Amino acid sequence: LVLLWLVSFSESIVIIPLMKVNVMQETASGKNLLNNFLKEHAYRLPQISSRNSNITSVSLEKFYHLLYVGNITIGTPPQEFRVVFDTGSADLWVPSISCPSPDCYKHTTFKHQESSTYRNSTRRFRINYGSGRVKGYIAYDTIRIGDLVSTEQPFGLSRKTYGFEWKTFDGIVGLNYPEKSHIGVIPIFDNMMKQGAISEPVFAFYLSKNNERDSVLMLGGVDTAYYKGLLHWVPVTQPGDWRIHIEHISMKGKVIGCSGGCEAVLDTGTASIRGPTSLVNTIHRLIRARSQGSEYYVSCRTINTLPSLIFTISGIGYPLTAQDYTLQESQGRCYTSIKGGTEMQHYGERWVLSTVFLRVYFSVFDRGNNRIGLA
Repeated sequence: LVLLWLVSFSESIVIIPLMKVNVMQETASGKNLLNNFLKEHAYRLPQISSRNSNITSVSLEKFYHLLYVGNITIGTPPQEFRVVFDTGSADLWVPSISCPSPDCYKHTTFKHQESSTYRNSTRRFRINYGSGRVKGYIAYDTIRIGDLVSTEQPFGLSRKTYGFEWKTFDGIVGLNYPEKSHIGVIPIFDNMMKQGAISEPVFAFYLSKNNERDSVLMLGGVDTAYYKGLLHWVPVTQPGDWRIHIEHISMKGKVIGCSGGCEAVLDTGTASIRGPTSLVNTIHRLIRARSQGSEYYVSCRTINTLPSLIFTISGIGYPLTAQDYTLQESQGRCYTSIKGGTEMQHYGERWVLSTVFLRVYFSVFDRGNNRIGLA
C-alpha cells in the first residue's frame, strides 16, 4: 500500500529543470514575536502537503555565480523563456520583440504578434534592481509554469534594459507578496491562487550545492524527500514581505551582527549574503580576507580551517561553513560570497539571506500562514 501511494504521489509532480546561472559579479524581540506567533497558530499548523495535493516541481539549472533559473512559457502557442524565480521581488517581465536595447539582442524576446491570447495595454512600468533597471509596458497573456496556468496574467514587456546584457537569463518571475510589486499588478503566484490553479498556497526551493541532484522549485506543495528532519517554522515579521527576525549572527563564539536582533530577507534572486558594510568588514577581518577590487580573497588552503558564520533564528543556529560562503575562481583563487551595502537601502540593520544560505537549507514559503519553513 505504501509503495502504491508513493507511485501515485510521484506521478503528481512535474519536473522542469532549474539551472544555476552566471550572474557576473554582482522590532520587537524575536522571542516575543515567536511566542505570539506560536500562540496564535498553535492549533492550525496543518501538514503542508496532503496525499491528494498536486505539486508542480520546476527543476532549476545552476550556473557559476550561483543564481538558479528555470523555464516558463508565455502566449498561445507557448514561447519559452529562461527566468530567475525571485522571492525578493513581485513582478514578472521578459524582453519585448520591440526592445531596441543592446541588452535585448542577447536574450529571447516575446513576439506578441504571434500569440492569439495576447492583450495590450497603455500602462508603462519601470523597475530598478541592484544590478540594473528595466522599463517598458504592461501586457496580458497566458503564462505557464510547469503544468500550472495563469490566464490573463499581467506582466511587463521591457523595451529598455540596463545592466542585463551579460546575464544568462531572459527575465524575472517575482514570488514576493503583492505589496512588493513595483508595477502595481497581481503577481503570478497570487493570480494562480485566485484562479484555483494551486491547491495549497505554498512554494518551496531545493537548491543543490553541486550537481549531485537537480535543483527544484515546488509550487502548491512540498515533497518531503528533499529535506531531512523537521521543518522549523519562522513567522514573517510583517505579512507583505519574506522578512524574518534574526536574534544574532555569530562567528568564533562572538556576536558580530544583529546584537539586538534585526531583520533579514530570504532572497532567491541574490547570489551573495549581504549586510551592513561595517559588519561585513568585521567578518572579513575575522577570516583575514584581503580586499582586491570589489572582492575579498582568502587562501584556498585555509578554507577548511576558517570559522562558520552562524545565524540564530527562533532559537536555532543555522551555520554556514567556509565551504558554503566562499567560491573559487577559474584562475584558482578563492573569494567570499559576503558583501556589504544594505545600509544604503534600509534604515537599521538589514541582512539578505541569499542562495548562499538557501543552498544549505531547504526553504518553504507559506503564504497561507505567513511563515517560512527551514530544514
